[in-house]
Amino acid sequence: MPSAPSASAVDTACAAAVPRRTRLRRRLLQTLLLALSLLTATMLLDLLFPLPLPQPRDAGAVVVAADGTPLRAFADRDGVWRYPVEASKVSPLYLQALLNYEDRWFWKHPGINPLAMLRAAGQWLRSGRVVSGGSTLTMQVARILDARPGEGRRSLGAKLRQVLRALQLEAHLSKREILALYLDRAPFGGTVEGVEAASWAYLGKPSARLSHAEAALLTVLPQSPSRLRPDREPERARIARDKVLARMAALRVWTPAQVADARVEPVVARSLQPPRYAPLLAQRLRSQDPKAARIVSTVDLELQRTLEDRVSAYFSTLPERTSAALLVVDNASLEARAYVGSVTFGDAARLGHVDMVQAWRSPGSTLKPFLYGLALDDGLIHSESLFVDAPQAFGGYRPGNFDAAFNGPVGAATALRLSLNVPAVDLLERVGPSRFSARLAHAGIDLHWPRGAAPNLAMILGGTGARLEDLVGAYAAFNRNGVAGRVRYRADAPRLDRRLLSPGAAWIVREILEANPRPGSVEQTFDPQGRPRVAWKTGTSYGFRDAWALGSTRHYTVGVWVGRPDGTPLPGQYGAVTALPLLFEVVDSLPRQRGDAALRPPPRGVEQIEVCWPLGLPPDPQAPGLCQRRMQAWTLDGSVPPTFAERDARLWSAGVERFEADADSGLRLSAECARPHRREAREIARWPALASPWLPAQTRRASQLPALAPDCSDDGRDAVEELRIEGIDDQATLARAPGSQAPLRLSVRALGSDARVRWLLDGRLIGESQGRGRFEHDFGEPGEHVLTALADTGAWSRVRFKVLR
Repeated sequence: MPSAPSASAVDTACAAAVPRRTRLRRRLLQTLLLALSLLTATMLLDLLFPLPLPQPRDAGAVVVAADGTPLRAFADRDGVWRYPVEASKVSPLYLQALLNYEDRWFWKHPGINPLAMLRAAGQWLRSGRVVSGGSTLTMQVARILDARPGEGRRSLGAKLRQVLRALQLEAHLSKREILALYLDRAPFGGTVEGVEAASWAYLGKPSARLSHAEAALLTVLPQSPSRLRPDREPERARIARDKVLARMAALRVWTPAQVADARVEPVVARSLQPPRYAPLLAQRLRSQDPKAARIVSTVDLELQRTLEDRVSAYFSTLPERTSAALLVVDNASLEARAYVGSVTFGDAARLGHVDMVQAWRSPGSTLKPFLYGLALDDGLIHSESLFVDAPQAFGGYRPGNFDAAFNGPVGAATALRLSLNVPAVDLLERVGPSRFSARLAHAGIDLHWPRGAAPNLAMILGGTGARLEDLVGAYAAFNRNGVAGRVRYRADAPRLDRRLLSPGAAWIVREILEANPRPGSVEQTFDPQGRPRVAWKTGTSYGFRDAWALGSTRHYTVGVWVGRPDGTPLPGQYGAVTALPLLFEVVDSLPRQRGDAALRPPPRGVEQIEVCWPLGLPPDPQAPGLCQRRMQAWTLDGSVPPTFAERDARLWSAGVERFEADADSGLRLSAECARPHRREAREIARWPALASPWLPAQTRRASQLPALAPDCSDDGRDAVEELRIEGIDDQATLARAPGSQAPLRLSVRALGSDARVRWLLDGRLIGESQGRGRFEHDFGEPGEHVLTALADTGAWSRVRFKVLR
């Protein structure tokens, strides 16, 4: 048996073990201290040299259509534009090509690939220069983020810094975040960065729809974006692309058949140009959300392209400095489908940078449909209420019509369709300008008033300011059961719907406007083309500064404005001539849907009944003589209001005039007559006094009181003024003096009234005089004419004459 160790040997061994443990502890401590120092140094370097990650304020933005197609790209502060995209939205073919060609071990390495680095170092030692960098995708992101001007991308210093930055990236970010940085920041030539921006810029499609060949092309392009740009060097780009395809075949990622098909595909690229559709809308949305990198609008790109081209061509012949705006809205959602803020964006002469969709302009007559709708809701009118389109004064305000002509007695529907001014002012005075303005404001039409001004009667003829987008949102109410709303330009924008009219009033006004025939067509004729029914209205502001056309179909509402952004008049251009034809072109180019051309039944509360003029009431079987003209009228909630009482009834008041007459002779009887008469009660329907000059003689006689019986005392009901025109005889023939080139000038006066007298030539107002004062005018137009003198009291006179050539 072996002998046990001696005590001295044990002591010696223990003595030797103590230094070993001490040394082990010391080495361990030194290792920990070294590791701690390295960690501290790394953290300190990380703090001193933070990752140069992109900041939102430095980024550009892209505004896209509803389908994701770019409308306009906004470059960052360096002039670069990008289209941010998630890896899940990029074609799997591109991700396969990218990761297999550039970095097969991306998901596994810590930021650098040691084997690739050793291979690159060996090549450098053998050749004395960098042959291949051994860069990982993370290192490429590091190079993109930490680029130094003037420094070679393959220099040793640059490679070392890329390695350190790559490790830093892996420590701070996940692999998916690093990949996202590459997808958004990889250089693709020119001012384009990121695969999505490159796909749209070169190929005109999203990166989600890349073919094998296109995926390979975009994979290799960042290696040398200037030398391989497919729009400039298609052959070089093809050779580089085919190298990627060969690699994918060698790695068996793609089948030989797929690669063979991809090789056949030619390299065809568009000219590198950032998108610019709906530029003013894009600019507006960008300014509203300056931090967003991607803004999705509601615009239909194909419709936008079509209408931009149409507007540009349509207005190319208009005078310089003329601009236009166009807005198309989907009634169901109030989302804008097309937005043209100016004729040509960037055209300095036309002030193409001014967005006229949201500019304050005089609305002309475009507010009239809302006034008639409000009056229907108030029970003031039905669709055939009698108005008198004749010269009238409303306080100190004396409106005239656009063509200076007057039409006499007209129904509400006709007055609205013809956009007559006097009936509209008459109606507004009864509704109240302030109340009308408040109702519009509640529905989203915030009118703009000059400083110190307040709602007044001139507002219904354009004496205020409105915006195209507000008018379009309100006109949509005619096909939304009376509910107006704010136009939405983003799908995530909140809906703001406001009731403007009752469903019944909206239906009646829409029916009136839809019955207005298109230019060139005849009222109440069948449309064989089945085009959409359009509730349309035009407007022209004072001095021809603004021309409007607004129309609403069952599914869309369209607004058109034409004018000069600086407010300069545009003589000869008005709504029906300049804006309306484009409106119908746009309406007819919109997608057709079932029911667009169909009549729709009236809602509850709307009924069509027969009414009589001049009273405006249903016919009375017991008094058939009171019904002088029969009309079919739309009424609301059973309300059948009578014709308005005349504002200043000087001769008689419109309505029923009751009297006693002799049953045998028909003569009027007063309270005191010399002999007995067989009396009977009678009544006649009076027309408004100002309507008299436009009434047929038979109708005027039916509205006059019979003569007073000679044996009866005066009852004061014959005190009617009679005007007589002095200075020209009825049926006269006039000619200039022989050899004279001066216009034929006449001096006339109206005798028989001390009131103000309006003078009308062929129904058009040409001036006024006071009482017996003289009126002078040039009557130089050859042909037959009618001169009418109409006093404020309702008295009038007329002469017919002929002017020779």
